Amino acid sequence: MNRRTLVAAFAASLAIAASPFAHAQPAWPSKPIRIVVPFPPGGTTDILARAAAQKMTEAWKEQAVVDNRPGAAGNIGAELVAKSPADGYTMLMGTVGTHAINASLYARMPYDHVRDFAPVILVAAVPNVLVVHPSVPANSVAELIAYAKANPGKLNFASSGSGTSIHLAGELFKVTTGAQMQHIPYKGSAPAIADLLGGQVQLMFDNLPSALPHIRAGKLRALGVTSARRAPALPDLPTIAESGLPGFEASSWFGLVAPAGTPPEVVTKVNGEVARWLATPEAREKLLAQGANAAGGTPDDFARHIAAETAKWQQVVKASGAKVD
Repeated sequence: MNRRTLVAAFAASLAIAASPFAHAQPAWPSKPIRIVVPFPPGGTTDILARAAAQKMTEAWKEQAVVDNRPGAAGNIGAELVAKSPADGYTMLMGTVGTHAINASLYARMPYDHVRDFAPVILVAAVPNVLVVHPSVPANSVAELIAYAKANPGKLNFASSGSGTSIHLAGELFKVTTGAQMQHIPYKGSAPAIADLLGGQVQLMFDNLPSALPHIRAGKLRALGVTSARRAPALPDLPTIAESGLPGFEASSWFGLVAPAGTPPEVVTKVNGEVARWLATPEAREKLLAQGANAAGGTPDDFARHIAAETAKWQQVVKASGAKVD
């Protein structure tokens, strides 16, 4: 082999080494995916995350696992994801609390809900439902308001944590009606519901999916939903707005977000797979049976939704005077 041939061969080897294919990364995903749920098992956030994880596992043959990290109204789990590597292998099932309410409610936040995350997809919208323990002598929203005013301070309302839509729905109810009720925060919907069923607290504005089985079993009495329209899962139950409080609306939503800087192609791939699932009759019927409405859309759609909800809940927090140090 002459000198010219040697030089050409050497140059070709350098070109191959510099090629993106020489050090190509394995196709994503090539290892398990973690979906952090910032609340305990059993609540709506957990239910939706596990459904999404199952579909990801089926689609990509890599295990998608749910990691429950409850505390501080979702801030602990959200902070964990915000500070995780931006490689697509750690995501958060974010909520209206972690990505709209908490920014206004908490004096100090451990993360920036816009700057530190890449929106992936809005998964579901869920009305909250006002439920009371059977011992409460009220069969309608009007009767509950009358009872609360006649018995100031006697009613305690539970929530899945300070700053959740469940909490803020109660605060909005207090501001709107003048009813005096004490807020009792829990570390998630499941323990709050447990105490409500036991009569330790008297009422709750819970996410419909986690309250629905207890309503159907007759263990809790539903008085109204917080959405603008009636919930298909409980079509005979009036909205709170049509029960004498026009304009009252305080619903929840849930969506996947990833750490800021996650590769756009990964965000697009996750969005596409979850969107395909949400568009199926199976998904819509499954979510509807639990009281949730399948959402979807692009990452940009979700980003705009987060911005609009942040502005809305900022006004509610200001009006209620609610604050968490």
